[in-house]
Amino acid sequence: MRSITLVTLAALMAASPALAADWKKDYQVVKIGVLSGENEKDRLARNEPLREHLEKTLGVKVEIFTAGNYDGVIQAIAANQIEAARFGSSSYAAAYTQTNGGVVPTLTTIKKNGNTGYHSIVVTRCDSGIKSLADAKGKVHAFADPDSTSGYAVPYFNFITKEGFKPEEYFAATPFGGSHEADVTGVVNGTFDTASTYQNNDVDGVYQRMVTKGMIDAGVVCKIWESPEITSGPLAFRTNLPAEMIEEITQAFENFPETDPEGYKLYSSFDPKDANPAVGFSRVDTERYQWIVEMRDWIKKQRRGG
Repeated sequence: MRSITLVTLAALMAASPALAADWKKDYQVVKIGVLSGENEKDRLARNEPLREHLEKTLGVKVEIFTAGNYDGVIQAIAANQIEAARFGSSSYAAAYTQTNGGVVPTLTTIKKNGNTGYHSIVVTRCDSGIKSLADAKGKVHAFADPDSTSGYAVPYFNFITKEGFKPEEYFAATPFGGSHEADVTGVVNGTFDTASTYQNNDVDGVYQRMVTKGMIDAGVVCKIWESPEITSGPLAFRTNLPAEMIEEITQAFENFPETDPEGYKLYSSFDPKDANPAVGFSRVDTERYQWIVEMRDWIKKQRRGG
């Protein structure tokens, strides 16, 4: 697999400074994919300030691309239908594998304390009587999406390697809910006994945001398991794009929190109760996510072996 680093990008730009503005002639519309972690209406609303910022900064039309599942975004970037996407770590690894290294990560989210990670969690109804994974044995456990890091890859990997059980054998059934919000909704409605989703901390995560948005009531959903920290997923681009285009869009993302602080708060789902909110972006490269690529390969081998 081929890889491309930010050092390579910088070298290419230095070698061809005259091309810096030329990419806009060929890419008058830039399409950026976002994953299906929440419903489409909220995804588009949350990303609108970013879209407006990028459009104004870059001087080209910017469109937000959504799909019904993670694979829709992966397929879109593999087919050159979109230029970039905000991936989770596992969906980035899927895109990297599917394109034979044809995507390059440039940025990930950074928190106030400098942290660049989050956690996979397992949730249940607080009144279900399920207080641990041991209590969940023989129950229906939902994963979010096959290409979700926190909603599938990390919990599946940890269930086998750390908790000592294979999900397909331990639970009565292991369906995919389709998204994180669908997983939580299924738990609330009793369709699933437990489900995998994610949180950044105990006041900021999928089910906490659903409470804030009025989608579910407070005190209905409880966490019963948490993974080790996961590196946040990256903004990644097709490697067949001009290097100066990748760098210029990357810089526009980096400037977003300072240029439009209120817009960034909406984009990052800012919660004033969160003592460690997202504050911006940090540069990353291909090596940062190599362990996720390897973990996905391990999971595929486990499933084939089963």
